[in-house]
Amino acid sequence: MGKALVFLGLLAVGLLGLVGVSGFPAEDLVARLPGQPEVGFRQFAGYVDVDLRHGRSLFYYFVEADKDPDKKPLTLWLNGGPGCSSVGGGAFTELGPFYPTGDGRGLRRNSMSWNRASNLLFVESPAGVGWSYSNTTSDYSCGDDSTAMDMHTFLMGWYEKFPAFKTRELFLAGESYAGHYIPQLAIVLLDHNARSTGFKFNLKGVAIGNPLLRLDYDARATYEFFWSHGMISDEIGLKITGECDFDDYTYASPHNVSELCNEATNKADSIVGDYINNYDVILDVCYPSIVEQELRLKKLATKISIGVDVCMTYERRFYFNLPEVQKALHANRTNLPYPWSMCSGVLNYSDTDGNINILPLLKRIIQNHIPVWVFSGDQDSVVPLLGTRTLVRELAHDLKFGISVPYGAWFHKGQVGGWATEYGNLLTFATVRGAAHMVPYAQPSRALHLFSSFIRGRRLPNTTRPSIDD
Repeated sequence: MGKALVFLGLLAVGLLGLVGVSGFPAEDLVARLPGQPEVGFRQFAGYVDVDLRHGRSLFYYFVEADKDPDKKPLTLWLNGGPGCSSVGGGAFTELGPFYPTGDGRGLRRNSMSWNRASNLLFVESPAGVGWSYSNTTSDYSCGDDSTAMDMHTFLMGWYEKFPAFKTRELFLAGESYAGHYIPQLAIVLLDHNARSTGFKFNLKGVAIGNPLLRLDYDARATYEFFWSHGMISDEIGLKITGECDFDDYTYASPHNVSELCNEATNKADSIVGDYINNYDVILDVCYPSIVEQELRLKKLATKISIGVDVCMTYERRFYFNLPEVQKALHANRTNLPYPWSMCSGVLNYSDTDGNINILPLLKRIIQNHIPVWVFSGDQDSVVPLLGTRTLVRELAHDLKFGISVPYGAWFHKGQVGGWATEYGNLLTFATVRGAAHMVPYAQPSRALHLFSSFIRGRRLPNTTRPSIDD
């Protein structure tokens, strides 16, 4: 019996040693999540300290590629907000390997997870989002600059935990307010590379979906979208066009415009109403009071609209607040005085940083020969393609880029996946047909095709012939 115990102990030490030798932290290994299907890839979760003096730490979830993880790149994904969780959004609602089940107590496989093409890293950033925290309350007053700097510190610490990835290709991706987070982080990493005589980030590409790039254009596009989709009348649409100068539109005071403009936009908002999901105008809405009651009663709460579980956000919140889930993820190590939620209730994020024009940052990234892809779900009225497409064209003009791929349809599984164009071989704009503000959530198969093309440096196919991504 004693020999057997010694053998088992040596075996355990040996297995932990293997984890360490291969460049992975044994203490962050997620053995299995509650209700999780069997999988062949590893998951890790835990914290990276970004300021020991203040007690500030960011929570991450990392999942290996489904196959051949040692041969595939690393992709960092950030959600927006500002102040919303990339673990809750990207990892468990959009492009990660699992979705919550309808009863909120288990997980089901996402067959179109982006870990089919890449290793995936999700971070709850800045501190105050999800399970990321600070012991210094003033840290919760933050903005774009501090968020980018903390993410740089995080990545340096994360690479110490996962040294095998230090030389691996790195792609940065995200959506919505990550239209600020991702370009600003890319600039910080490029600045690091310019200064460093040692380690350099192997940055290979930037992709941002339905991104906030310039508030004045994006705000104007919302009302153009309402009108073009029959959601408001000609009269209201024309009144907004005639009365509103969106050059005065700011993040802090979005209605710092004329009284007549305010009247027209308020009227438009009331006509669209509360029974439309502005982030995806073709999806049905979820009724949270009914869903939360069903979750408590252990009933199946899933509601399907065009193949999408429109109540997934409530199921996810229920799942993440189960103590056994937090324990399995090594999360909430400080026993935060509030439950996990998708978007932070403690963060005091700058109300002026949203006004920053991101185009000069994208220009600098491209001038460093880093490809940039901007993609838009075409059913999003919050950051519609109408503004984004114009901004990408203006960026191309500023870079003096010609059109390298004319605007036209791209195809997935014999159907139109969306429309795309490319400028100067480094700047791509693509729409995803039938997708929402959260592109992988509404169109997972088309989103995976787009992402796979991006990280492999391939153009989206302009014929119906099957490709390697179909």
